[in-house]
Amino acid sequence: MADPEIELPPSLEDNSPKKDVTSLRYESEQDSSPDETESRSTGTTIQDPIQWEYLTFESTLPRPSRLLEPAQDKGPPEEPDLKQYESPFNWSPGRKRFITWLSCIATTVTAYAAGSYTSGDAQMEQYFGVSRVAITVGVTTFTTGFAIAPMVLAPFSEINGRRPMFVITGIMYVLLQLCCALTRSYGGMLVARFFKGVFSSTFSTMVGGVVSDIYHAEDRNTAMALFSGAALFGTGLGPLVSGFIATYTTWRWIFYLQVITCGVVQIMVILFFKETRGSVLLSRKAKKLNQYYDALEDAGYFGLDVPCSSDPSKTVSMRIRWKVKSDEERASLVKSIGISLYRPFYLLFTEPVVFFFSLWISFAWAVLYMTFSAVPLVFETSHNFTLDQSGAVFSAISIAAILSTIVAILVDRWSKKRFPEINKTPEGRLYIACVQSALLPIGLFWFGWTSFKSVPWIVPALAIGCATMGIFSVYLAVFNYLADTYHRYASSALAAQSFCRNMLGGVFPLVTPQMFRAMSFQGAGSFLGGLGTLLTLVPFVLLVYGPKIRARSKFASEIMEN
Repeated sequence: MADPEIELPPSLEDNSPKKDVTSLRYESEQDSSPDETESRSTGTTIQDPIQWEYLTFESTLPRPSRLLEPAQDKGPPEEPDLKQYESPFNWSPGRKRFITWLSCIATTVTAYAAGSYTSGDAQMEQYFGVSRVAITVGVTTFTTGFAIAPMVLAPFSEINGRRPMFVITGIMYVLLQLCCALTRSYGGMLVARFFKGVFSSTFSTMVGGVVSDIYHAEDRNTAMALFSGAALFGTGLGPLVSGFIATYTTWRWIFYLQVITCGVVQIMVILFFKETRGSVLLSRKAKKLNQYYDALEDAGYFGLDVPCSSDPSKTVSMRIRWKVKSDEERASLVKSIGISLYRPFYLLFTEPVVFFFSLWISFAWAVLYMTFSAVPLVFETSHNFTLDQSGAVFSAISIAAILSTIVAILVDRWSKKRFPEINKTPEGRLYIACVQSALLPIGLFWFGWTSFKSVPWIVPALAIGCATMGIFSVYLAVFNYLADTYHRYASSALAAQSFCRNMLGGVFPLVTPQMFRAMSFQGAGSFLGGLGTLLTLVPFVLLVYGPKIRARSKFASEIMEN
């Protein structure tokens, strides 16, 4: 259920050329008289105006000019340590890997929560005195919260950064796990599951943003493969572990275990996760520098040596303060939330690429969530499996996720060496997807037509792994293509597919048992396989007509022109 972060719309991002302080042309110097210019070069006082300039990670920071009438008994203040505010793109490879792995672990425990719930449905059905379908609604409420929340929470991440959002929502996530474990009412379970989906969503949506924060596009595929693999691995791990828990203990321990594991991960996040949002770090750097400059002036040091625009070998002494362009262009919180809610649906219904990719990945995710109901039904009916044995079948999903991740990383490295130009266009991302995504309908046909008592159980289990590898390919292709095609609009395009994907994924478990019983296991597998085959044509169409479609798109064509 993981999906990339939803960020603010393009009007709020800084796309203008960056200026280095060494190349700035100061209007105050140009408009002043010769005498005034000479006075500025010999000394700066508190009467001189403050020049506000835009700070970037590439800006050269000027040094203090000299001491002028220092305050008594005050020396110059200590220079601030700006190492913590450096661009995440410049972090060491080891630090990037650590943040990536920590983020992927957080994604895994979030995905674990989605599927683990259904293993206790028989016990909860008896405890709460409701039907099996009513218990399964807990999956739907979880995915509903997961689908809606990122659009509302995204602006908070934009303003405050990744770390505060991870810390606050992570603590709430752990508390809501505890609420699920302790609740004594059916309504309480549904409410807790909804808000659990709300707060856990940041551990998936923002992880894609973290990857984008620390890796440039050409280096991002390995990290994104790990991220995608973590989502699928956790989805399979949930019912795998919880099947044994529900068999040998009670359903409450399904959630107690998550309180423990999520609590440990949350402690790791609090202790070791560092801010990755570049605009937030830049704002903090500007604030720290301005505080230092204020302290310099309090100690009697006025002016900073800035290279002269007419002759860079000379400097002029000026009072400088820094500001960040993204802070100025950021809309109000209410307006930002409004745009985050509106633009994804606008793109969904006006952009064919967004619509069909959302349809493709929504079907793939619905199939993944369908397994929560289909696997116990098929294996308990055809092979007389117990709950823990049915849960063990979900290991096929986790193993397939690991294999898919390894394959994706190796293929990416091979393609870069063999075809270095392949990823320079969005369509270059689709070649592998055209082949590997076919594993989804193949796996569905395979699963349907091997769900007989006479066929060994391992055969349909392998079919689940095959379909999972196809789902992995779909997810990775959709993210990469939308990100490459829409650039600064990508956050909204990805939000659209995320909403559709999670909503449909939450609905499928409700209807899966009825569909498989009414159509037979073979009929249901064939029906889903047929739909999957039709949707597998999506990447082939874009591979051929993608450039023409992008040229006709209002949003994508703007990116192509730029």
